[in-house]
Amino acid sequence: MTSPPLALHISEDFLPSRPPKPPGTTTLSFSGLLSPPIRLHEDLKDGCGGQLWPAGMVLARHLLERKDELRGKVIVELGAGGGLVGLALALALTQSPSPPSTTNPPLLVTDLPPLLPLQASNIALNALPPTDILSLPLPWGSPLPADLPSVYRRPDIILAADCVYYEPAFPLLLKTLEELLGEDAGGKDEGAGILKAGGVEGVSRRGQPVCYFCMKKRRKADMRFVAGLKREFEVVEVRKGVVDGERGVFLYEVRRKKGKSPGGAKKGRV
Repeated sequence: MTSPPLALHISEDFLPSRPPKPPGTTTLSFSGLLSPPIRLHEDLKDGCGGQLWPAGMVLARHLLERKDELRGKVIVELGAGGGLVGLALALALTQSPSPPSTTNPPLLVTDLPPLLPLQASNIALNALPPTDILSLPLPWGSPLPADLPSVYRRPDIILAADCVYYEPAFPLLLKTLEELLGEDAGGKDEGAGILKAGGVEGVSRRGQPVCYFCMKKRRKADMRFVAGLKREFEVVEVRKGVVDGERGVFLYEVRRKKGKSPGGAKKGRV
């Protein structure tokens, strides 16, 4: 007697939340916050970071509404994909000139090497020079690359949008956040000053850094990541629920815990 075929049950944790998009170029003004608007090419051939995702849209708008607070800051974006958030902010900062006394170091967008050509393409598409934005590889969980200019090793602002989607990478992301949010050499943050490294000039960190972390909850594992984030850092929930028409989007401000030394994130634990 032939046994009936086994039914294959696949958890929704392993299914994409939306069908893949074909390659194309999207134009966004964020309700007039960007004029002219940003143009972004989307292409999934090198990874899911090649398309727009909800948390990136939410974080970009949040930053555009507060762009004047971010002038003169050293800013690094993690897992930038095609570069929406960093590009939108860099464009906004160039569209309204800074006061003469303000030095704006280039905003740095990062991701794994396969996505850097897409970032470079989108930087060129928006005619942004390297004095406004740079693209460099930054894998999570490893020591910061030796050729990473020192000005970006202790940024004022860290951006992360839709970086919570692959559970094995959770502890790696926590480790990189720990390093970037850590104290400067000598055990305390440096005062304002000019740093020059790798051809990049900018102001050094002038206070406690903050990470703007935006995510869309898709799986139970996503909230386990948030629990791990709260164990390692001070986490303030800025927005949650339905944001800009998107359900389940959370925006956090993440800071180093007072008195906590770098290196606290435990391997394999979230």
